Amino acid sequence: MASMAARAARQFPQIATSSRSAVTCQPSALIHRRGLAGGGDHHGPPKVNLWEDPMNPSRWKEEHFVIASATGWGLLFFGGYKFFTRGKKDKEELIMEHPNK
Repeated sequence: MASMAARAARQFPQIATSSRSAVTCQPSALIHRRGLAGGGDHHGPPKVNLWEDPMNPSRWKEEHFVIASATGWGLLFFGGYKFFTRGKKDKEELIMEHPNK
């Protein structure tokens, strides 16, 4: 039992120095690597704000294109709703105004 403890005590400094030397010998292991955090897609023409080139939607930033598209569809639906329901209010008001006549 004592011989195993003595053998382990003799091997411990060798293990400790070899693990320390492995870390200090490879400084590239200490360099932080960013991986895929380098940024956006840099292919193609640069994207611009909506108000910088309003007649060319292919060059707009994605966020601006989404906002402009959603606004356009909303206006289209609201305009269609107002157009197709404008005549019904007049008929309801006429019926409500003249029930005694």
